[in-house]
Amino acid sequence: MRHHNTKRKFGRNKNQKNALMHSLALNLIIREKIKTTEPKAKELRPFIEKLVTKAKVDTLANRRLIISKLTNRKREVKKLFEVIAPRYLDKKGGYTRVLKMGVRKSDGAKIAIIEFIK
Repeated sequence: MRHHNTKRKFGRNKNQKNALMHSLALNLIIREKIKTTEPKAKELRPFIEKLVTKAKVDTLANRRLIISKLTNRKREVKKLFEVIAPRYLDKKGGYTRVLKMGVRKSDGAKIAIIEFIK
């Protein structure tokens, strides 16, 4: 039974799922808006919002934590700290939005857009 197991598996093992979340988070930081399946967008939302909350306080410890979460991608971490996080200094949460787009024609998967709120 899956009591208290709230994370989705996506048919992957733990390392593959972590790599997927890191990749989606990096793409969202770079592009600020990505199109993906709805379950992936819903799973990415708390992951990226925790990173933005940490990035609002620019300390060396927070930078190192986020660099470790984003697999040592320093350019994206710099953008997160200097461009994205300052937008939300007065906001306590809800930095992203998930917009549902319908189903994909080929396989019927639900598609959604996840983006940072301006």
